[in-house]
Amino acid sequence: MNQYFPEHSEQLKHALEGIRGKRVAILGHVRPDGDCIGSQVGLARSMRGMGFDVVCYNQHSVPGNCASFVGDTPFFVAGDNVEKDRVAITVDCADRKRLGEVLQEAYPEVYLNVDHHISNTQYGTHNIIDGHASATGEILGGILLDLDMPMDPVAAQALYVGIATDTGQFRFSSTTRDTFEICCHLMEKGADPSAAAMELYERESPAKLALLQRFLASFRYLCDGRVCVGTIDQEAWEATGACKEDTEGLVDYARAIEGVEIGILLEEHDGLLKGSFRAKEKKHRVDQLARQFNGGGHACAAGFNPECELKDFYPRLVTALENHFASLEEVSR
Repeated sequence: MNQYFPEHSEQLKHALEGIRGKRVAILGHVRPDGDCIGSQVGLARSMRGMGFDVVCYNQHSVPGNCASFVGDTPFFVAGDNVEKDRVAITVDCADRKRLGEVLQEAYPEVYLNVDHHISNTQYGTHNIIDGHASATGEILGGILLDLDMPMDPVAAQALYVGIATDTGQFRFSSTTRDTFEICCHLMEKGADPSAAAMELYERESPAKLALLQRFLASFRYLCDGRVCVGTIDQEAWEATGACKEDTEGLVDYARAIEGVEIGILLEEHDGLLKGSFRAKEKKHRVDQLARQFNGGGHACAAGFNPECELKDFYPRLVTALENHFASLEEVSR
């Protein structure tokens, strides 16, 4: 079998040897998605199979469409129950701030940081970062296979879910031959793509569909149609009864339109904003766009938190996008 991440595998092996016998907490980012949850579950179960005492913490609860993939993995929402004496490992978290306030305070030091975000700040004592990998689940899946670490069917399914969600069901340019090969090996370990797809994509709530209707109706086009911006305002939440996790995947509708190069989702909560960029091509480096607004991520997918109201932010967004496309045209000359 191929060695998928030989250097990273040695790094992980060395890092785990350094905490043998210690209690561990695997931490994910706020508002966790499929790759975050899948990576936590996959690594936690593998380490538990090696005899480690491991639990998982997140600032927010596991989203509904990922709940069935956790199995009996010890998973907790961070609060008063956080055991601060555990060694902290983070997965799929580009910046310590993305852990949320409770986990940042509980774990001021991160022993191991495993991630695939190009914008990762390498805040751990040990950092396993690969910005070319399609998902953190791909990195961990490849490493567990390289090292022949324990992997039960729940771990295999969780890692598969992480890869499937972060590749947009294998549609994004980050998907490679190794991505598919690793998924094939995960299937051999018990991953079930059909069951994963059913849970992820065939159980949409009426509230989410109502939210989608409002999102589509809000579309505005900028930069001669090269950008599509959709918004979800406070009224939309109240009218539909949707929850924050119901926004998962909505931004892809803005990007999918013919002629659009960058899709944007703006979510308003109590007057403040959270945003997402999605680009069709890596040349747009939306992680750099997001960095202008207190964010980061990947070349084609990034999030940001401008910490202001929509009416104040929108002009800044328009200016940033116009400057972005002007700089691209300058480079192409």
